[in-house]
Amino acid sequence: MGASGLGGKFALIGMAESDVGIVPDKSPRELCVQVTLDAIKDAGLTLAEVDGLITCNAFAEPVMYHAEAVAEYIGWQPRHCVTVNTGGGTTFMALNMAAAAIQAGMANTIVVAMADSLRSFMTRDQAMVVQSSSGHPHYEQPYGPTVPAYYALIARAHMDQFGTTEAQFAEAAVSCRSWASQHPKAQMRDPISIEDVMNSRAIADPLKVLDCSLVSDGGAAVVITRKDRAQDSPHKPITLLGYGEGHAYEHISQANNLTTSAAVQSGRAAYAEAGLAPDDIDLLQLYDCFTPALLIQIEDLGFCEKGEGGAWLASGISRPGGSKPLNTHGGMLSYCHPGNPGAMFGLTEAITQMRGNAGDRQLPNMSTALCHAQGGIMSSHATIILGAEG
Repeated sequence: MGASGLGGKFALIGMAESDVGIVPDKSPRELCVQVTLDAIKDAGLTLAEVDGLITCNAFAEPVMYHAEAVAEYIGWQPRHCVTVNTGGGTTFMALNMAAAAIQAGMANTIVVAMADSLRSFMTRDQAMVVQSSSGHPHYEQPYGPTVPAYYALIARAHMDQFGTTEAQFAEAAVSCRSWASQHPKAQMRDPISIEDVMNSRAIADPLKVLDCSLVSDGGAAVVITRKDRAQDSPHKPITLLGYGEGHAYEHISQANNLTTSAAVQSGRAAYAEAGLAPDDIDLLQLYDCFTPALLIQIEDLGFCEKGEGGAWLASGISRPGGSKPLNTHGGMLSYCHPGNPGAMFGLTEAITQMRGNAGDRQLPNMSTALCHAQGGIMSSHATIILGAEG
């Protein structure tokens, strides 16, 4: 936990996304290569002008040295090359590591790239192994729960403690889908209602299938450099204003509290470094792997009081036209979720909005965005705050 001391010194100057959803014609490594090269091109740079690569391994195509394998595929020998794995929180932890590496003189400009193909390149048996192996080998796995069951435990705890309802969880899915319906690339675009979510197939009580994130293919990448080097970029530089981390546990059986997460610590550190508060944030891009996870992050990051996340969502504040737009690409619940790279798409959407390139879903007067991700079962949290100059 704690501020990194890097806020305000670094800027994102390039970004790229692959096709998302079902992409059977490219392996995870090919997707990662594609977005790496496309992000460099978007930054107005050549491969020779970029000297760092940070990636996250892929579940569907794991290799021992993932970043090196991607660089090898390209025919590139970057000065700094590393693979990071902190689950879903990897995106923003890797971004901070990239900034720190540049600060330390290990590289000047770094690509952070991630991709996976859980839909097209992973068998059902492989997926079940990943799902069932996430629990503690002695205290959780013997009882057979999968990942949705752990989040159902969190949901039930929030319901019991605060009176949150299944319909209020469903609001999260409806809000995300209302944004996805405006995004031409979203994996799921058909509008849904609270009743649709409530009546969808049961997965792990109280969660239904529409409370759960998608299973997708896809990749995304961003380019980061010092802010003083970003002025010649073809796009408006997006500044990294603040960053924070929070790590509570590895296994949920060891959690001290099921309804409050380490997003409290990561958010507090990011706000402090950025010199901002929740009321100063124009756009929220949060990790919506399951609807209760999204609701708890809203509370823990200070957008409402603890226990009021359900009412906050039910007010419509996060939907199109609301005062706190949330996951304007559709999030993992409707845009795509290819595993650990899932939060990358919240980041690229924030950049797209801050550049003013979001088309029908473009927000006015975008100057700040908060992006948050978590790995494990609400275990390791990372928060970044971005700023765009006028």
